Amino acid sequence: MTGASGAVLRPEQLKVIDRGGGARTTPLVTRAIGSTSMLNGITEFQPSASIPMHSHNCEESVMVLDGECIAVMDGIEHVLGPNDTTFIPSGVPHRFINASKTHNARIFWTYASIDATRTMIATGETRPVSTEHSAPKSAGGQG
Repeated sequence: MTGASGAVLRPEQLKVIDRGGGARTTPLVTRAIGSTSMLNGITEFQPSASIPMHSHNCEESVMVLDGECIAVMDGIEHVLGPNDTTFIPSGVPHRFINASKTHNARIFWTYASIDATRTMIATGETRPVSTEHSAPKSAGGQG
């Protein structure tokens, strides 16, 4: 439910974005519900899945909800478990990897700007994070 008085978001009822490589994202707080200053959502990783090294134009915080992840921030690896939370300053290269070969992992992320961008370190390509929210729902919502 959305409106001037706020919103209640139920991830199981929202669109899931297949990011490839075994990562799927559920956008939560976005412009679509009226946010003017932040973005957040949940990304689920299949066993051993990861997202490529990238950076953002704003601060980001990530909390591990389920499983065990490896956060690589500015070249340093950190093993994270449930409720462990990162703070990543703008411009710092980072990535998250599911440390398990048998279980899924889930992270909750928040960007400090509605206009957050993602710059891929390997290619230098920069895109607004919000454009990733318009991809079609992954087939059958499989995890």
